[in-house]
Amino acid sequence: MSAIRRARNIAQGEYAVSGDPQDVITTLLGSCVGVCLHDPVNHVGGMNHILLPENSGRNSTSASLGVNAMELLINALIKHGAQRDALQAKVFGGSCMVKGLSSIGAQNAAFVSNFLASEGIPVVGGSTGGDEGRRIQFWPYSGAARQKMLGAAVMPEQALNPTIAKPPLMNGVELF
Repeated sequence: MSAIRRARNIAQGEYAVSGDPQDVITTLLGSCVGVCLHDPVNHVGGMNHILLPENSGRNSTSASLGVNAMELLINALIKHGAQRDALQAKVFGGSCMVKGLSSIGAQNAAFVSNFLASEGIPVVGGSTGGDEGRRIQFWPYSGAARQKMLGAAVMPEQALNPTIAKPPLMNGVELF
């Protein structure tokens, strides 16, 4: 991974594509899923950030919905010179950020897995599930990806009522 000339951060519903060897695409994921697609022959790749697998009736942009997000990314890659039959995927995210509340992370990961299988795009790497957020970096020219786990989310009741550890005593003096 050479020096970075240009970094592009994508948010929910966005995607980016490049064939420049010095570009990197980044995102932060919780229950969302980021799909990194790469054509190793033509050295072009891209990443999207999928918020929901399908329309749930909430106000969400269509680009953040599964099928549309995948088609936008694939079409942009083809416009940049990628061959559809050469595409390989790395999939990240799909965490359960709030236990007992929703399985949207698992639904996002399952959607992407099913979509890629039905399109004949092999998954060659990635990491999904768990209860931690992730920072993803993707070098679209080489297809290299790096993940940094960010730790589990704080439950709302923990944020409102934090447990405060009692400061230790040292030689009869309370340290704070």
